[in-house]
Amino acid sequence: MAAVRISSRSGLPSLLLYLGIGIVMGQDGIFDVKFDNAELTQVIGYAALVVILAEGGLGTKWKEIRPALPAAVVLSLVGVAVSVGVTAAGAHYLVGLDWRQSLIIGAVVSSTDAAAVFSVLRKVPLPARVTGVLEAESGFNDAPVVILVVAFSTRGPVDSWYVLVGEIALELAIGAAVGIAVGWLGSFGLRHVALPASGLYPIAVMAIAVSAYAAGALAHGSGFLAVYLAAMILGNAKLPHWPATRGFADGLGWLAQIGMFVLLGLLVTPHDLYDDFWPAVIVGLVLTVVARPLEVFISLAPFRLPWQEKALMSWAGLRGAVPIILATIPMVAGVEGSTRIFNIVFVLVIVYTLIQGPTLPWLAKALKIADDPAEAADLGIESAPLERLRGHLLSVAIPGRSKMHGVEVAELRLPAGAAVTLVVRDGKSFVPAPSTVLRRGDELLVVTTDPVRDAAEERLRAVGEGGKLAGWLGTGGKGGDDLSGPHAAHEAAREAAQALKAVKKLGKSGGPKAHH
Repeated sequence: MAAVRISSRSGLPSLLLYLGIGIVMGQDGIFDVKFDNAELTQVIGYAALVVILAEGGLGTKWKEIRPALPAAVVLSLVGVAVSVGVTAAGAHYLVGLDWRQSLIIGAVVSSTDAAAVFSVLRKVPLPARVTGVLEAESGFNDAPVVILVVAFSTRGPVDSWYVLVGEIALELAIGAAVGIAVGWLGSFGLRHVALPASGLYPIAVMAIAVSAYAAGALAHGSGFLAVYLAAMILGNAKLPHWPATRGFADGLGWLAQIGMFVLLGLLVTPHDLYDDFWPAVIVGLVLTVVARPLEVFISLAPFRLPWQEKALMSWAGLRGAVPIILATIPMVAGVEGSTRIFNIVFVLVIVYTLIQGPTLPWLAKALKIADDPAEAADLGIESAPLERLRGHLLSVAIPGRSKMHGVEVAELRLPAGAAVTLVVRDGKSFVPAPSTVLRRGDELLVVTTDPVRDAAEERLRAVGEGGKLAGWLGTGGKGGDDLSGPHAAHEAAREAAQALKAVKKLGKSGGPKAHH
C-alpha cells in the first residue's frame, strides 16, 4: 500500500512502481525469481483487465460520456487504424522489423490506458467533454486492438483488410449487444430484489460485470467491450448501497493492477532490454509525435472541438498495462521475434510514461483548458431497500460545492411519500423542521416509498445542481408537483414568488451583511 501512496503523491502512474517491484523480485533482481511463463501471464493479465475495465465502467458517468460518445467511437475505430498504420511503418522502415512484427507492435501500442491518464490528471479539473472522450476511448479501443493483435499473431498469411474490418465490426456489435443486455438485466434485478445482506451488493455487481465478459466471449463477440458497457450501465443505474459498491470495485481494481504489474515485471529479463532500448525509443517517438496526433486530428476532424483540446488528447494517449499484456499474445502464439516485440513494448511504455505523465498537468494548464473547480459537485446518494416496509432509505451527503447549501428542508419539495427524517451535522444528529437550513457537509436520511424513490432521488440531485429554483431554471428533477404540462406555469409562478420573497427578506434584514 506504500506504493499506492507514493504514486498518488508523485503524480506518476502506479504502473511504474509496481513494475519496478516485479523487476526487483525477478531475474537480475535482488530475489532472482525465475519466471518465464508467458501463457500464465496472459491469462492472469486478461482476468485483471476484465476487473479493471469493470471498475472503469462503474465509475463512468453517463451524463459526461454521452456528449463525447460519437467522438470516442470514431477515435477508437478510425484512430486505431491510423495509429497502427503509421506506427507499423515507422517500426518497419526505421527499426528494420519485418511487416508482421511491425504490425503487431503498431496494434499493441494503439491501446490507451485511462487509469494511467487520470492518475496524473487528478489534480487538474478538465472539461467533461475531454475526460469523456479519453475515458470512453480507453474503454472502447481495447476491443478492436485485441482483435488485430490476435489476427496478426496467427500463423499463416494475415487476412485482407476488409476481412479484418468485417470481423472487428461483427465482434464489436455482438459484444455491445451482450454488454447492454447483461447490464440492463443485472441492474433491473438488483433494483427489484433485496439481497439478504448489504455486503452482497458489491459482489453481485462485479459478478454481473464479469458474466458479461464471459457471455460476450462465448457468443464470439468482444468480451472486453461487453464488460465495459455492462459495468457502465450498472454504474448509472442508481443501485442500492452504491458508495460501498464503488469502494469495493475500486479496491478490486487496485488489487488487479498491483498483481498484474508485478507479474509483468517478473516476466521481463532486464539485461535483454539493453539491445532494444533505442528501437523502443524510436518507435515510441513515431507513436507519440506522429501517429497519436494524426490519429486524434483525423478522427476528430468532423467534430467541433478546439485545437487546444485535441492537442491535450494527443499528448494524453498514455500506454499502461494493456499493451504489455497484449505483447504476450505473440509470445504464446510462437511468433518469430516475439521476445523482442515484448521488450520493445515494455521499454516504450516505461520511457514514454515517464515523459508524458509528469508533463500532462503542465500542458493542461498551459493550454488553459482546465475546468472551473467551483462547479457544483454531484451528491453522494446511497440507497438501502426496506423490503418488508416497501420503501427505501436514502443516505445523502452534501458535498462542499453543492448548491443544496442554504436550502431549507421544505424548499426541497420532495414528492409525496418522501421525507427528510434525520440530519447529521458535525457529528450530531437531529430531526429537522421544515425551516431547517441545510449546510455543506450535512448528511441526510430520506425515507421514501417505493413508487416515488426515483423521483425523490432525481429531485435531490436537481436541487444539488441548481439550488432551490432548480425546476424553475430548467434543471431536471420533479418534486411534489409535476414540472411539465399544465403544472409547469403554476410551479414556475410559485418558485418565482419564493425568490421574490427571499429578495425582500434579504433587503429588510440589511442586505449582504445579514447572516443566518
